[in-house]
Amino acid sequence: MKKSIKSVIAKIKPYRTKAISIFVLYPWLIFSFYQLVIATPRYESQSQVIVRQPDNMALMDSSMAILSGLGMSTDGSDKALVLAYILSTDMLEYLDQSLGLLEHYKNSEIDIFSRINAWDSREDILAYYLSRVTVESNDVNAVITIKVQAFTPEFAQQLSNEIVSRAEWFINNVSNMIAKTQLEFMQGEHELVRKRLESAKANLLSFQAEHNLLDPEVEGVAYQKITYSLEGLLSEKKANLHALQQIMSNDSPQVMALEREIKAIENQLEEENKRLSGHDKQDNLTVSEKIARSTELKVALELALEAYASSLISLEKSRIEAYKQMSYLVSVESATLPEANAYPKVTYNLVLLGVSLLFLFGIGKIILATIRELN
Repeated sequence: MKKSIKSVIAKIKPYRTKAISIFVLYPWLIFSFYQLVIATPRYESQSQVIVRQPDNMALMDSSMAILSGLGMSTDGSDKALVLAYILSTDMLEYLDQSLGLLEHYKNSEIDIFSRINAWDSREDILAYYLSRVTVESNDVNAVITIKVQAFTPEFAQQLSNEIVSRAEWFINNVSNMIAKTQLEFMQGEHELVRKRLESAKANLLSFQAEHNLLDPEVEGVAYQKITYSLEGLLSEKKANLHALQQIMSNDSPQVMALEREIKAIENQLEEENKRLSGHDKQDNLTVSEKIARSTELKVALELALEAYASSLISLEKSRIEAYKQMSYLVSVESATLPEANAYPKVTYNLVLLGVSLLFLFGIGKIILATIRELN
């Protein structure tokens, strides 16, 4: 009985050795040969940048600080824009035009598994680019770390520098565009307010020039004073005439002279009354109408002045806000020049593959053993 068991085990051992060789050893040896001999080394260059905004409080005077609300925006949208742009198709196309990026990644001297192949689609090329460019953001200190891989140390450093330079151009361009659009809108609104003010001033000056007056209210008061004085003088002259008629005849020179004087005063009083309450021969408006029209034009001018003052404040605030939104990149770490290749990580990859193959082989053995047991 013991001999039969030993003979069965002896027959099974070669099959076990053959299975582990096929499913574990041979794949691991093939992959090791690729990693050690065929795989093209990749070099990684690293650079670090941070998105900053102007120190508004240090550069503004007190009046501008009050207008700005004594605050500074700390929105991280600019950082998100930089991250998105670096990993975008636009950045890929720019790098290809400026550095010949795709030509570098398509080099026939690179192994077939590490390069871009002729049959790869645009989506495949973008996915390849994203696998060679890594962007990390530190939420604590807001530092953006850019890591790029290339097949020569010099090109890796050059590629990293070009990405930082283009990202700086992008954030400056976006900031300027937003600020310019905002300022152009506010300047257009301010120009409309200024034109309304000029129109109100022109209307008032035209009205004053047309009617030969500076202030209808003052002139109306003056007309009333003249009328009152003429009425008083007329009453006085009539009283004198009545007194003379008591002692002289109506044909006497004194009486006739006084009557002519009274008549002249009455004519003058009639003219003054026409100015106040009726139309004169030289103007189509009464004094009351002039006062009403002048008051209307003055109110329009005052409202236009208030609107203009408010518009100036709004325009200044818009300039401050536009300035606060300006962003720029500050280089924390310049692009490094790698001395040794970072990829492939041969030891890590071989150990990982070996453990994975052994793990899968063990699972397969357990499954087969379970099936035999059930049968």
